Amino acid sequence: MRRCRARGRVMGSALFYHLTRRPLEATLPMLLDKALAQGWRVAVRGTDRGRLEFLDDRLWMGDGFLPHGVAGGGFDADQPVLLTTAPEAPNGPACLMAVDGAEVAAEEADGLERICILFDGNDPAAVDRARAQWKALTGAGVAAQYWSEESGRWEKKAESGG
Repeated sequence: MRRCRARGRVMGSALFYHLTRRPLEATLPMLLDKALAQGWRVAVRGTDRGRLEFLDDRLWMGDGFLPHGVAGGGFDADQPVLLTTAPEAPNGPACLMAVDGAEVAAEEADGLERICILFDGNDPAAVDRARAQWKALTGAGVAAQYWSEESGRWEKKAESGG
């Protein structure tokens, strides 16, 4: 997290996760655990309600309890992790995790601790979309890191100070 000098506000960083070995449903719980351990509320933004319901099922079937809900369930504001397709997140997240090519605007970094963009490295369209998001976010001054699991473990491959 850093201070945006022009506005004096907190601006979070963006971390890009290039998934090549494990699918989203295996990687997402690990990242959510880390975010919750920081004391953050999280919004997981997707593009398809059915896909979010699939992820919801996988999060319930994991090794540990991961408190979460799908938007529209009646207690959205109370959810530590809220899965949604909407740009707004009533749970007041400190972290936004964008999956399946969900849109992220550079302005969203204001007031967030972290933005995570998870993309399928085996899908050329997803890789192109992530590259466009990297360019848009870093071009707007958001600090970013690019992480790859290609070697079998997560390694930072690139960084931009914003």
